[in-house]
Parts: sequence; structure tokens; C-alpha cells
Amino acid sequence: MREIILNFPKQFRVGFERTPKLTVKKAIKGVCICGMGGSALPGSILYSWINTKKIDLPVIVNRDYSLPYRIKKGWLVVCISYSGNTEETLSCFKEALKNKLTVVSIGSGGKLETLSKKHHVPFIKIPSGIPPRTAIGYQFGALVGILKNCGIFSKKDVQELLALENINARNLENYGKNLSKKIVKKIPIIYASNKFKIAARIWKIAFNENTKIPAFWNYFPELNHNEMTGFTKYKIQNSTLPAGRQECKIAIQNSKFYFIILKDRNDYKRIKKRMDLTAKILKNQGVKGEIIDIKGKNFLEKVFSSIILGFWTSYYLAKHYNIDPIPVKLVEELKKRI
Repeated sequence: MREIILNFPKQFRVGFERTPKLTVKKAIKGVCICGMGGSALPGSILYSWINTKKIDLPVIVNRDYSLPYRIKKGWLVVCISYSGNTEETLSCFKEALKNKLTVVSIGSGGKLETLSKKHHVPFIKIPSGIPPRTAIGYQFGALVGILKNCGIFSKKDVQELLALENINARNLENYGKNLSKKIVKKIPIIYASNKFKIAARIWKIAFNENTKIPAFWNYFPELNHNEMTGFTKYKIQNSTLPAGRQECKIAIQNSKFYFIILKDRNDYKRIKKRMDLTAKILKNQGVKGEIIDIKGKNFLEKVFSSIILGFWTSYYLAKHYNIDPIPVKLVEELKKRI
């Protein structure tokens, strides 16, 4: 896993360069990206990037067995399955063909490659052999390549993508290692602004799959209207408890959590104020945690640098627990049973 993380920044160019001959002749009204787990994440990153760049293109990330009702002719359907065997994605692929929609697929092989060849659907084959959650760079690079060939992205946008290979993953390793020590025996909660909520979600997934522990994520300002109330400290009205221990049961539960707030200096000023105040309020309620400043020159560099830091943190926490971060036994067990 360590080598996978160190080499992660190299994935973007590889994925992008797998799409040089691919063209979609028709103008597209929108993009629907179908995928599950790690294969859906490139779509969510794309959605946020397009919003940041103010590109007028509807993007829907579909994590289900069927296509959303609004996906009709004129939309591009991109089916992503790293293994090529994800049943939900294959179901959407078949539905898109039945509805005579324009389809492109991305994966490392499997049934998706076989079906794509059978139905003459463009298939972008990316390298296999690593966990899907760590193959986001390959898939995102290929996705950007597809949309570049559709005329959505400019050469400048492509340069921004390819520049991600310059991220030095090694420089983030010690930060992640030290952060992991603070989370030992705790449940991580990751928060970010709406703009960077995909980074918070990927951190959460990294803890789930690499470290095999529960983790949760949310974003500002929404979490200030509901979730934070769940950490309220209150006194237990129980006279049977020893003196000095009637303070509260909930405070003891709160000590089991560790919050991480991903903060960008360019976040909206009211959001940054909410982050600072939320951190203080949670600490007053017995929840430990910290604010992490997101580093980078632009949105993509910031989000992927943050993701790499999340990979390192979950990796070293797994090492502390003596857990192999690669296999996901419960997921594989469910697949066999279903």
C-alpha cells in the first residue's frame, strides 16, 4: 500500500493518455457518471471541479442499478467499474444501451470490457492490480480525457490535470503518520466546506477500507444545522452514580471521537468562521480534534493533496492496529452471498 500511495500522482497522466483517439461526435447536454465505491469518486470530484470552473454542464453521479429519469438522448453516460464486474454499473450500462444513449466505459477489464467490445462501445482500459479506492487518479485522468475530446475542457484544464504528477506524496507521509497517532482508539469524523466535501468523503472511505473502522463525514454549513447537536453534553439525572460522575454519559461517548476539519484559505469567510467556532464548541463538549489547512495552487491540487494525506493517515492507523489495509473482506463476503 505504501508504494501505491507514493506512486499515486503518476496515475493522472496514465489515465488521460489512454483516451487520445476517443471522440464523441454528438454535442452533449450533460454527463451521467455511473459507478460504485471508489469508481464513483472521480465523478464526484469532476462535479466539484466543473462547478469551481463555472462550466455550464450538468453532471450527475449515479450510484444505483438504474439511470436517473432525466437521463435521455443528448446525455453522455460514462460507466466506471475498476474491476469491470460491478453489478450496479453493468445494469446501468445495459439500460443506457437499451435507451440508445451515448456510452463510454472505463475499467481494468472484466464484464464491462467484454460488453463494451460486443456492443462497440469505447472502452478505456486502465492498469489493474490495486484497490479501486486508490485508482482514482487513473479513472479521473481518463474521465477528463473523455470530456476534453468532447470539447468540454481546454488545454489549460488538461495542464492543470497533468501537473498533479508533481505532487510529492512523500512530503505528506510524516504528517499523516503523526496524525494517525492522535486517532488511535477513536472514531474519525471529517468535515469540509461544500466545495471540498468530496475530500472529506474520501477520507472517511479511506478509514473504512484501509483501517477497517467506522468513520463519518459531513460538510459546512449543513452540519451546523443538525449533526453538531448530537455532541451535546448533558447531565445524567441518576442519583446512583458516585459524586463527581454525574456530569454526563454523553461526554464519555464524545471522547471516543476525533474530528478533522479540512479548511481552505479561500473558503467563504462565513464558512471559515463556522469552522473555527465549531471546533471550539466540539472541544467544549469533550470531542478532540483539529483543523487542517488544505494546501495547493488550485482546486485539483488541493483536493488530491488532501486525499493523499488521508491515505497516509488511514494507512499508518492500520499499521498501528496491525491490519492489512488492502483487502476488504466484508465487501467480498457480501458479493459472494448476493
